[in-house]
Amino acid sequence: MGASVTVLASGSRGNSALIASAKTRILIDAGVSCREIARRLQASGEDPRALSAILITHEHSDHVAGLRVLANKFQIPVYMTAATHQAWQREARDSKGQPCSLAKLETFSAGSSFQIGDISVTPFTIPHDAVDPVGFTLVTEGVKVSFATDLGYVPSSIKHHLRKSDVLLMEANHDLEMLRGGPYPWVVKQRVMSRVGHLSNDALAQFLTSDYDGGAAYVILAHLSEQNNHPELARGAAEQALSRYGSLLQNRVLLASQSEALEPIRL
Repeated sequence: MGASVTVLASGSRGNSALIASAKTRILIDAGVSCREIARRLQASGEDPRALSAILITHEHSDHVAGLRVLANKFQIPVYMTAATHQAWQREARDSKGQPCSLAKLETFSAGSSFQIGDISVTPFTIPHDAVDPVGFTLVTEGVKVSFATDLGYVPSSIKHHLRKSDVLLMEANHDLEMLRGGPYPWVVKQRVMSRVGHLSNDALAQFLTSDYDGGAAYVILAHLSEQNNHPELARGAAEQALSRYGSLLQNRVLLASQSEALEPIRL
């Protein structure tokens, strides 16, 4: 078996994705319930008891809502930065409202690579309004998978990490006009549009046009807002930007969904 990528859920109501190799299975974020993650894993042909680790990008609830139950039920090691763990622990409560902890915790620092099984993980800092948010690149069996969501813009440091990706999962959170004319309070709109907010369709298209190397087999559009975006607007902006590379066969655009898992990508 080569590497595979399965986006289980993506959006403002919860995020989680799986990268698997022949020997290792790593979950990126656990932002929906333990029951739902287990159900979607099983529907994708995976066993939650076989998870090697859970990596956490940051402490916002749509990335950690199911973490405690999932990790402790299946005794899965959890990897996050020390600052993210402290922020998570301040808010984490069990079913009785009591503070809770993780049975198996490992901490890392952005910029320092580490190994989980046969998957090499490199966390990198992202600009978002969390205490110590990160994206990830994961390399196994000659395949590089990159995750970059929940970022207000794409700085040069992130562009460097995303180069030579075989699968590129990036945020296409909102359409600017839909957000400006939408129902959110103005203060929330300002936060979303800020440099520590979320990436718009236009900002992603600018990255794909100007700074992307064009090498990924799959470009996955993630964290789409259900109120401030439309899948076809996000797809259209990305495909137009990628048209300069000549063929979408090399850059197949997929849309991650909030309501159901994507079909596994096998490489």
